[in-house]
Amino acid sequence: MDTRIQAFCDYLNYSHSAYHAQAGLVELLKQQGYVQLDEGARWEIVPGGKYYVCRGNATVIGFRVPGCTPKGFLISAAHTDRPSFKLKENGEKTGPYTTLLVERYGGSLMFPWPDRPLSIAGRVLVETETGAKTKLIDIDRDLLLIPNVAIHMNRQANEGYKWNPVMDMNPLLGGKNAAGKLQKMLEEAAGGKILGHDLYLYVREGAKVWGMEEEFLSAQGLDDLQSVWGCFQGFLNAAESEDIPVFCALNSEEIGSRTQNGADSTVLEDTLVRIAQGLNLDARQLLSQSFLVSADNAHAIHPNHPELADPANAPVMGEGVVLKFNSNQRYCTDGLCAAIFRKVCQKAGVKVQTYYNRPDIPGGSTLGCVSIAHVSVPTADIGLPQLAMHSCYETASVADTLSLMDVMQAYYSSTLELSEDSFLLK
Repeated sequence: MDTRIQAFCDYLNYSHSAYHAQAGLVELLKQQGYVQLDEGARWEIVPGGKYYVCRGNATVIGFRVPGCTPKGFLISAAHTDRPSFKLKENGEKTGPYTTLLVERYGGSLMFPWPDRPLSIAGRVLVETETGAKTKLIDIDRDLLLIPNVAIHMNRQANEGYKWNPVMDMNPLLGGKNAAGKLQKMLEEAAGGKILGHDLYLYVREGAKVWGMEEEFLSAQGLDDLQSVWGCFQGFLNAAESEDIPVFCALNSEEIGSRTQNGADSTVLEDTLVRIAQGLNLDARQLLSQSFLVSADNAHAIHPNHPELADPANAPVMGEGVVLKFNSNQRYCTDGLCAAIFRKVCQKAGVKVQTYYNRPDIPGGSTLGCVSIAHVSVPTADIGLPQLAMHSCYETASVADTLSLMDVMQAYYSSTLELSEDSFLLK
């Protein structure tokens, strides 16, 4: 296996929650010499410096300052969260068995979840003498399972059964003797009394490379950790530009981004303004010469249901990075942004595909459409083609993963000059 793909699989297998996804990125930034900036302190920023800022344990923004006076910002943004089920407070239900009460997070496909070994990961707040301390926990064992109902008792199971998250999706923890034991297990893992938690279910099956030519990659969280990783690797490995490279991994896209560390927060705007202030530059002037790549995966044409795709704009796994379009701006890409991104792809030697939703099948939106209200810069919505989006186990292409790393390295190694009617990419 390609060492870059193995590193990505290792990251996927660690990132069982958005909090772990952020922590994995932060650890790699530290190893590369990046210095953390505290939002509550004065920022000392110098030319040649490498920095990162965190918010809410699930968002991280990294940036570098060039040795010259920068022209603008080259930004990418992807998201750390994925559809799942969140453990409720007072989350045990007892009877002949002990089950857990969960709440649906995001727009998950529910029917793939049952009959798979599951566990719990996320963050907890552990009591200290004067307050509480955040700890990440991941119960690394086959702990839970959501049992299906036998077809003898659910004759509609293969005929369009309507899943009810209240009744159908509560995981089985153990027999009646298991009552009350989960809290003790969690507190042992956390190292103290838990005052609050954000804990999610995850499937225990790890990332797999498969196919006749090992061309496919399946894992949980490919939407959007595949984009996170591709943008991050491009950011880390890029040559110096005359622009300021900015990498963003943001939380809560799957629930609308309107949180204190999502795209509909001030986190990106605050960071860019403070970078400009730290360099004694005008933020609006820098933003006038800036660009954002909003990276969130795209629907590949389905092998069994090609009729669901726009026939002329149906991405194929393994055929390159995808530019996403929508005339009503559910995706931000316009003609200018498409041209800029295509030039970057040419520079990287990477193939680029196009995606439109079939007109009568509305799709989702991306964090680019939200962030542009706070940071109004030209934005291209891109992604990688995948199958089974929002399943607990998704499928994409090995080659496309490498292509995104390459194109983002070319992007961050570039210098962009924008005017009202033209652009220059160096």
